[in-house]
Parts: sequence; C-alpha cells; structure tokens
Amino acid sequence: MSYLDAAPRNPDGTRRRIEIVDQTLRDGPQSWWGMRLRKDMGLPMAAELDRTGFHTIDLVGSSIFEVLVRHCKEDPWEQLISLSRAMPDTTVRAGTRSNGIVTFGLTADSVMDLWVQRLCAHGIGSFWIYDGLFNTDKIGRLVKTVQAEGAQALPCILYADSPYHTDEYYAARTRELVALGADGIELEDAAGLLTPERTRTLVAAIKQAAGDLPVEIHFHSNNALAPLNYLEGLLAGADRVHTASRPLAAGVSLPSTENTVTNLRYAGFDVDLDESRFAPVEEHLLRVAEYEDLPVAQPAEYSLFQYRHQLPGGMAGTFKAQLRDRGMEERFEEVLDEMSRVREELGYPVMATPFSQLVGTQAVLNVVTGSRYSVVPDEVLIYAHGFYGEPVAPIDENVLDAIMSSPKARSYENWEPPQPSLSELRQRFGNVSDDELILRLLVPENDIDVMRATPQRHRDFAPTSRQVRFIRELVETSVGAYLHIEADDFSLTLEGDH
Repeated sequence: MSYLDAAPRNPDGTRRRIEIVDQTLRDGPQSWWGMRLRKDMGLPMAAELDRTGFHTIDLVGSSIFEVLVRHCKEDPWEQLISLSRAMPDTTVRAGTRSNGIVTFGLTADSVMDLWVQRLCAHGIGSFWIYDGLFNTDKIGRLVKTVQAEGAQALPCILYADSPYHTDEYYAARTRELVALGADGIELEDAAGLLTPERTRTLVAAIKQAAGDLPVEIHFHSNNALAPLNYLEGLLAGADRVHTASRPLAAGVSLPSTENTVTNLRYAGFDVDLDESRFAPVEEHLLRVAEYEDLPVAQPAEYSLFQYRHQLPGGMAGTFKAQLRDRGMEERFEEVLDEMSRVREELGYPVMATPFSQLVGTQAVLNVVTGSRYSVVPDEVLIYAHGFYGEPVAPIDENVLDAIMSSPKARSYENWEPPQPSLSELRQRFGNVSDDELILRLLVPENDIDVMRATPQRHRDFAPTSRQVRFIRELVETSVGAYLHIEADDFSLTLEGDH
C-alpha cells in the first residue's frame, strides 16, 4: 500500500494529531550508551527538549540508578532532580516493573510504593508499568499508588513472538489493564520482532480493547522495520509514538524523532512539534559522543536471526561479550539454540527483564554443565513456583520435574516473598532518608561510598575549536598537581594541591 496521505481525517476534515513521547534521555542512551548519560551530558539539551512540544519525556528507571552510581560515579537522585526541574513545561516519565526494582528478583510492596512516591516527589508525573506475565494484582496495586501521588499510570504490554501470544491474548490482557483504572496503554516491541502485517492486526485489537484510553507504541529498530510499523500502528488507531534524537535512535534503539515526524506528515498526520529544537539536541549529542568516545546510532538491516533469539535491545552483543570473557565465544550459536529451547520449555516468557536474563542464564548453565537443568538459579525456581505470575503456556512437565527435584526447589514450596516494612528496612540501614534508603536497596553500600568520594564531572560540551577542546581535555583528565601547556603563541600553567 502507499502510505502517502493514507491517514484518515477527523470528522471535521482536519488531520489526526499524533503525539510524541521522547526517549532521548532514557531509552536512547540505555540502548546505545549502556545508560551512561551523566547529568552534564543531559542538562544542556533539557531546555531544548522541554520546549519542543513532546507529550512526555521519559527519564528514568531503577537500572539507570545503579549504572549512574557504579559506572558514572554520580548521584542519580541529583541527576533526576536537576533534569526534571530543567523541563518544567513537559510531563516527565519513569518506568518500573510491577513487582521489582532491585536486581531481577521480587521487591517488597512497601519499597515499590516508596520508589513511586519519591520519584513523584522529584518531578515524575507519569509511569509506564510493565510485567511480562501480566500479574494484574501487582500492576493494579501500583496503578493506584501512582495515581494517589497525582501521576498517570500506563501499563505496558510487552510483545512476544510465540504460538500463545495471539492478538486475542493481547486484547484480553488489555481489557484487564483497562479495568484496573489505567490512564493509557503502551505497547512495546523491545526486540524489534513485529512485522507490518502483525502490527496492523495487533494494534487494531489493542485499540479496540482499550476503548477511549490512548494507546502508545514503542518499537525498537533492531530489525529495521520500526519506522514502517509506526505508520501501520497509527493507521490502525494508535495515538502516540516513542522516538529519540537521531544520534541515539535507530538500530537497537527507537526510530528517530526527525524521520518519524517527516514520515507522519507525509502520511497525512499532524504533528505539533517545534522542529527548530531538533538540530541543537542532535549537535549536542554528537559532541558528547565525540568527547566521550561513545557510539553514534547506526541503522540495522533486516535479519531473520533476530526471530531466532528474540533478545531485546543490545542484549545479544552483551551476551556474546560475556561468553567471550568466559572463553566460550565459539559456543554462542549453541547457547542461542539452547535459549530458544529453554524459553519454549518454560512456557514462552516474554524476552524482557527479568525473563530474558532468567532464560539466558539457564541456557548458559545447561550448555556449560552438559546436563540440562542440573543447576537451576533461584530466579528460575521462583518463576517455576509461580511467584512472578502465571506463565502464558504450561511449563514442560519433564522440565518442571527436573527443576522441582532438587532440595533447593523443595525449600520454595512453602516460601512467600519477603514483605518487610520500611521501619524494618531502616533498622538494617539506620536512620536514613527515604531517598537514601532506596539508593542503598538498589546499589551496594561500597559503590555508594566510592561514588560520593569521587569528584563530580562537569564537562563543558559547548562547541569549540579542536585546540581548545584538546586543552580542555588535558585539564579535565589531569591527575597531577602541576600542568603546563605551551604552544607558539599560548602558555598555560595550572598548579594545585590535589
């Protein structure tokens, strides 16, 4: 079909207006830079993003907190406060699992509630809430917590490719989420598995089940089809799309804002964004990538291999690197085959956190030991006992028998996920603030101590000549007490006690 001017008009003859959710500060750097976006990288473009006219700007998740502390040596609360304050005219969003913010396990309800409350206290006004097994009790409880803080709650449907994840299945789950009192529905294809044909039928089914609620689509470009799928999804009734500035878009990330807006207008949609803000953000990100030696987005090519492993975002590359570190790189294909088999045996869990890690870890153990399910991680035991929720398909009976045969598995028969109160947790950490309590639950105390002992980086990414940039880099990276730079007509000497 031709997409040129294909969009249906409103009853009054005007163009349908499509809203954009920006992912330049969250999923873009998560996909391309391993979440390593410091405050000094984000702040210079925050005002431009705020004035662009986005419906929402996605900003934070619990994994980002851990990365900022461990790898960037930066206080994530300080970054959140600074960035949210710099964007007063746009709703700022956070993402969370329905039942976990700490590692891949289960988090107590008291901590989940405090996590939401503290994020709202620091400027978050919208949440996307995901649960690969659609544990509606947990999702519904968190929806109420979010709304009690005056924020909007949008449960997220995670797309998976399996015989059980049909349009009818997703429509039924959508109706359940709507009944929870949600403010909208988000459909996410983290692995870039959707085809235009499936997008057309799936979005239509979800939109019909959602009724009057807005439907957002968040598709990654791992397989190069996401820009086309956005057009199909919007023609099928979706209301919003998620994009990122071009240097952090495409490939393992989302379609670019620049290209998406152009496509939507050619297709006959109306998009009310200030395009003059696009270039300053793009230019800043390109300088950050150059100064920090970070990758710039590269488009992907269509690959059937993606449907074999169904790994989200950059997890395939991460997985290969981990195998290389263990001297097992040549067994990558074998591990992927085993992952496909494990996923089927465990009832086709969607390949997103925590299940992508759960399936991947079990597959590696099966290959390394040479005896399938002889070693089973605690998370797989918790999953098999149903503590994450009900799998979409039954677990293979022989595999379930193998998993349940160990003494460790039997210890989970009468186990209940711990539900400590905040006062009990404070006994463990002392009389700390709510923000500090969350931080210590997310990150080991030693990492927090190292972060606080490390001087904060405040790099200036303003455009400069190559010579000035070189001098600035020398100054910023110097670790001694004396620095002398001399050129033909220039001399600089710096002395200090550090």
